[in-house]
Amino acid sequence: MAQDTPKWLKNAVIYEVFTRNHSEKGTFEEVYKDLERIKELGADIVWFMPIHPIGVIDRKGTYGSPYAIKDYRAISPDLGDEKSFKKLIDKAHDLGMKVMIDVVYNHTSMDSVLVTEHPEWFIKDECGNISRKFDGWEDITDLDYSKRDLWDYLIETLRMWASLGVDGFRCDVASMVPLEFWKEARRVINSEKEVVWLAETVHKSFIAHLRGLGYVAHSDPDVHEAFDLTYDYDGFEYLQQYFKGEAEIKDYINHLYIQRTMFPEHAIKMRFLENHDNQRIATIITGQSALKNWTVFYNLLPGASLIYAGQEISAKKWPDLFEKDVINWDNDDNEFRDFLKNVVSITKEIKKNCTDFEIKELRKGLVKILWKGENDEYVSILNLEDRYGDIEVDFELSGKELLTGCCKEISTRYVIEKHPVVIKVK
Repeated sequence: MAQDTPKWLKNAVIYEVFTRNHSEKGTFEEVYKDLERIKELGADIVWFMPIHPIGVIDRKGTYGSPYAIKDYRAISPDLGDEKSFKKLIDKAHDLGMKVMIDVVYNHTSMDSVLVTEHPEWFIKDECGNISRKFDGWEDITDLDYSKRDLWDYLIETLRMWASLGVDGFRCDVASMVPLEFWKEARRVINSEKEVVWLAETVHKSFIAHLRGLGYVAHSDPDVHEAFDLTYDYDGFEYLQQYFKGEAEIKDYINHLYIQRTMFPEHAIKMRFLENHDNQRIATIITGQSALKNWTVFYNLLPGASLIYAGQEISAKKWPDLFEKDVINWDNDDNEFRDFLKNVVSITKEIKKNCTDFEIKELRKGLVKILWKGENDEYVSILNLEDRYGDIEVDFELSGKELLTGCCKEISTRYVIEKHPVVIKVK
């Protein structure tokens, strides 16, 4: 069991970087120059999407998917080299941040080093040709974990990156890789240094699909035997349905209860509103007041929080994975960025000081979150659907509203506010 999960992860903030599209030059050096700004947002971990050379055979788009990796032990020359990456790692450490890299161990590119050197390490079709589990993933081929030598190679690769200074691994489609492999990898690597393990677990519907096809598909509670953090896709499924008008926010709130009661006690979720696989939240939630309420909402949920580069300026353009598609930092929304920094600072402190979490929907789209600790109590009321009017409430409180610094009292009736409310109760 991954019961040695660091406690600081329960309120950590992870900042996701796609180096190619983070700047016009798309290099480690440009990210190096941006680290102070990332730190000021409240980031504890900088996660780099795959930094390795990309395959050419059946490449998607002009540049190819960073998840079709040609060599796990090399750095793409477009991004820099080992020296420039090490320089970046060292600076992140100096700023008090950890560095996480993407680990893509379900598959490689069709022309990877391993396909050439170890074709026996890949699954085969009925004709004996290297193959894959799914149509639509034509630029990759899937690894065969019945081969013990493959395990040794992959774990030694992780050791190589950890020895360079990497502090964590975000493991792509971790649910599709045998759990026993991840447990052994964690045991070996963490015997040498503390490393943070983040699993990209998958939607429940995808788990059902995979199992129906006879493939390995681990549930999130299973994966926590080897990982510190898992994606919130098991719950995000409900939010995606909600945003489409196909579900209610109460469906997601109900699943939060399941996560808190059915998962191992040490399990930590990574919360997000967007990432490289999902549409920019600013195109789904229209209006700054609603976006601010949702920003507080996901940051106040139990677990770590993700900021996908560009989210801090409420970017609407969803960067293309397969092309050069640079974030337009000239459209910097200073007001929203400063708001996010304030929210991150406040919510990190709340989750650090408190252990007891409650959430309920007061009225449709109006959510109350309560965090309590030994000496502290915080109440947040979030207007997720831009409601207006006033409602009767069954609680009273007074204290300091942390986003504005003003005193706030609620008794008998609550006048719904457009902006989020976070109160430190007296």
